[in-house]
This record gives sequence, C-alpha cells and structure tokens, in this order.
Amino acid sequence: MKHAIAIFQKQLKDTVKNKAVLIQFIMFPIMTLIMNNAIQINELPENFFVLLFASMYIGMAPLTAISAIIAEEKEQNTLRVLLMSNVKPAAYLIGVGSYVWLSCLLGSTVICFAGSYTAKERFFFLLIMSVGILASLLLGAAIGTFSKTQMMATSLMVPTMIFFSFLPMLSLFNDTIAKVAKYTYSEQIRLALSGISDPQSSGEKTLILMANMLLFAGLFLAAYKKTLSADA
Repeated sequence: MKHAIAIFQKQLKDTVKNKAVLIQFIMFPIMTLIMNNAIQINELPENFFVLLFASMYIGMAPLTAISAIIAEEKEQNTLRVLLMSNVKPAAYLIGVGSYVWLSCLLGSTVICFAGSYTAKERFFFLLIMSVGILASLLLGAAIGTFSKTQMMATSLMVPTMIFFSFLPMLSLFNDTIAKVAKYTYSEQIRLALSGISDPQSSGEKTLILMANMLLFAGLFLAAYKKTLSADA
C-alpha cells in the first residue's frame, strides 16, 4: 500500500504538467453541460445527452488517460525504476488506477448532476459509472503496459477507444450493431444507466461485465510480466 500511495501522489503532481491527460477528465462533463442546456427538443428522451455522453465518457476517458500515463512512464524509463524497486503489478495498478478512477468519478458526478435524477437515482448512476470506469481502466492499463512507446500506445488506444465509446451510440440506431455491442462493457453500462429509474439485477449483465473485466485484467498481467522479463 505504501507503493500504491506513493504512485498515487506522484500522479497528482504530474497532472498539472500533463494537459493531454487532464483534458480527458473534463472534456465530456463540459460537453454534457453545454449540450444538455443548449439543445431543447421536445422529441428527445429525458436525459438523452447525459446518457449518451456518460457511456462515451466510460469508453474514452479512463482508457485514454491510464494508457497515456503508463506508456509515458515506460518511454521515460520510470516504470523500469519501479520494477527494480520491487513494485508489484497490483500495487502499481492500484496507485495509477485509483488516481484515474477518482478523477473520472468526479467527471461522472458532473455528468450525473446535469441530468434530472432523484437522490436515489444519482447514487445508482455513480455506482454504475464507477464499475464502468474500473473496466475501462483495466483495458487502458493493458494497452499502456504492452506498448513500448507513447506512439505505439496511441496507435492501439485510438481504435480501441473509438470502438468502445461509439458502439453504445451506434447501437441505438442499428439492431445488428446492438447485438454485437451487448457483449461489451460500455454497452452494458449504457443499458444499466438507461434503466436507472427502475434498477433491476440481471445475471447476464453481471456476467458480461465480469467477463470483460477478467479479460482486461488478464491482458494487463500478461503485459506486465512481459515488461518485467524484458527488463530483467
């Protein structure tokens, strides 16, 4: 835990310098506020822009931020120093991940309060978002750890980000895409948020989310071990 706390504190200090990471946390919350207040169309469902940008935020911000952070540390040999200091994968992921998770949860709170929800609905909204952020973090960590440079991380991250962030939106308009999208964590988060007024437990949703998270965690561990063996 000492290692995790030290890494967390390091990321807080680095955020001020890294504007590319900082903008990921605030872009979609600001867009939600602008679109939700500027566009008033009677035919739009209630909280349309809130739900749309929330699912896109899940698929984009955590993944982009953590993959950029890890890739940058690898390129600058900071990660190698941590490995030589006997920092375990769990400690490193908790340190970096908790920083990104909390930052994204703050952005999610802004998105949540842009919508017209009750106090109970806001609680479930943020609970669902926190699970989605965690899943996205694991995937972003795997990409960042696997990549040797920031350029390589960007080339892998961009198509992955587009796939998971835009798939929920496209599933609204195409049934074929919806059949594929339902197996992704970002679409399950959108579906859960859409039913926030009447939350119901679903074994299928839980299974899909858990399968996604276990897959991403496995990819991160494999990438971390590969990095460890390469630097040994």
